[in-house]
Amino acid sequence: MSGVTRPMPVPEASRVRRSWRRLRFIPLAIAVLAMAAGLWTGLGRIGIPLPGEAPALMDAHGALMISGFLGTAISLERAVALGRGWAYGAPFLSGAGALALLLGAPRFAALAFMLSGAVLLAASASIAMRHLALFTIMLAVAAACWSAGSLGWLLGHPTPAVVGWWLDFLILTIAAERLELGRLASLSTSSQVAFAAAAVLLLIGSARSELAAAWAPFTAAGLLGCAVWLLRYDLARRTVRLAGQPRFAALSILLGHLWLGTAGILLVITPPGATAFAYDAAVHAITVGFVLSMIFGHAPIILPALTGMRVRINAFAYAPLGLLHVSMLVRLGGDMAERSDLRAMGAILTVLALVGYIVTLAVTSGAAAARRPG
Repeated sequence: MSGVTRPMPVPEASRVRRSWRRLRFIPLAIAVLAMAAGLWTGLGRIGIPLPGEAPALMDAHGALMISGFLGTAISLERAVALGRGWAYGAPFLSGAGALALLLGAPRFAALAFMLSGAVLLAASASIAMRHLALFTIMLAVAAACWSAGSLGWLLGHPTPAVVGWWLDFLILTIAAERLELGRLASLSTSSQVAFAAAAVLLLIGSARSELAAAWAPFTAAGLLGCAVWLLRYDLARRTVRLAGQPRFAALSILLGHLWLGTAGILLVITPPGATAFAYDAAVHAITVGFVLSMIFGHAPIILPALTGMRVRINAFAYAPLGLLHVSMLVRLGGDMAERSDLRAMGAILTVLALVGYIVTLAVTSGAAAARRPG
């Protein structure tokens, strides 16, 4: 995301923004480092031989990607939006947690992520108190999920037992921000109740540690409910008819919703506890198919807010977007057929898609800046 409510500019907030403008690049750089390490460990975990492999770090793949990368980026964006110095404690704490993982201190990392989630919860609650609405409440609930999962990890629970909370953090954050945009369509009370019901199902599933079990009925129902709701009410259904950057963003978002629903279906037909392949399929349908697709769509909005740089999208961006979803089809095919080679190929294609998208953004944005006079 990118849909956090922006408070009205005030002198205090303006001073904080100026004073933190450069310091905020520290957690942003750590988030990028965590992403790179997470991608590297992800390739190693599925059997691709890599130089400098560290078994302990391989076990931290999920924490690096969800907490180190995405948690830091989300909490940094929330701090920038809120404009309060204390809110920057969340990205700095999660950044410290990411560095701790890289240095081989997972317990300190878990504690840092838990505290970061608590600060993010306070920041989200601050927004909710200013503007009480379903989407602001859900943003606070999402932050609480991050802390809950990190606490479970700190207490020694295995990753499959806590990953549901971490995934809820991502799903509810993204869905809440799409819900915020849905206010423009004047959502009915019944539609908001349906959204809340789907979120409750996800929370029940995480509380039951269903992704570590042989049956995940609540999680599956929650994922399907969220996906159907988003496909029905998301503003992207309208903006996909526009041209340029709005169409690209809308297409990325709608494809992501489809993968969220796919994850729910997978949990029904191939329970996560059945095989490692079944778990891999469901989790990566969410983290790659849903979350990365959302990042592709939101990056042109998020990056300017975090870095001040102007980002441009052109037709070349559709190539890495297409490759991202091809990579998920290949990976899913490998998981369903229990073919490690296809799963590895899908992972490699995902990395190439992400790198290709970053390069595309850099080239097109740089070219646009060069054409501007002065």
